[in-house]
Amino acid sequence: MEIIPSIQRRIYEIRGQKVMLDFDLAELYETETKYLKRAVRTNINRFPPDFMFELTKAEWEALRCNFSTSNKRGGTRYLAFAFTEQGVAMLSAVLNSQKAIDVNISIMRAFVFIRQYALSHKDLTDKLKKLERKYNKQFKDVYDAINYLLQKDKWEHRERIGFKSK
Repeated sequence: MEIIPSIQRRIYEIRGQKVMLDFDLAELYETETKYLKRAVRTNINRFPPDFMFELTKAEWEALRCNFSTSNKRGGTRYLAFAFTEQGVAMLSAVLNSQKAIDVNISIMRAFVFIRQYALSHKDLTDKLKKLERKYNKQFKDVYDAINYLLQKDKWEHRERIGFKSK
């Protein structure tokens, strides 16, 4: 189970979808990115746009600063492939090695965990919004009083109380 947190750190949200990038997957599968990409291109009909897409130059540039990759010799020169959960599942069929199968099982578990977390987080958000709607009406007077006290101009011209020096 220790691999799952490592996988979760490699799941990004791009174009409103949870995806994993080709170089992260290649590292997990213990292969080179070029071999993973070659396998995908050879079997491109297995990867429709909702399974895998290539990042745009702008998306890649936005992500590249997070990975500290260079555009000079030794850095990544090609735009990354982004694989959705279904695309990652399809990779195990394309790569067809025991390592790919084992890693994919862990990746699927990580996607499920993130989905469950997001659903529970949504439930909490909905409950908080419901409480705000219910109690904001009751505390309107308190909010008004606090806002009145926070208004600076109301306090500048008041008569001071307490010890006064000459």
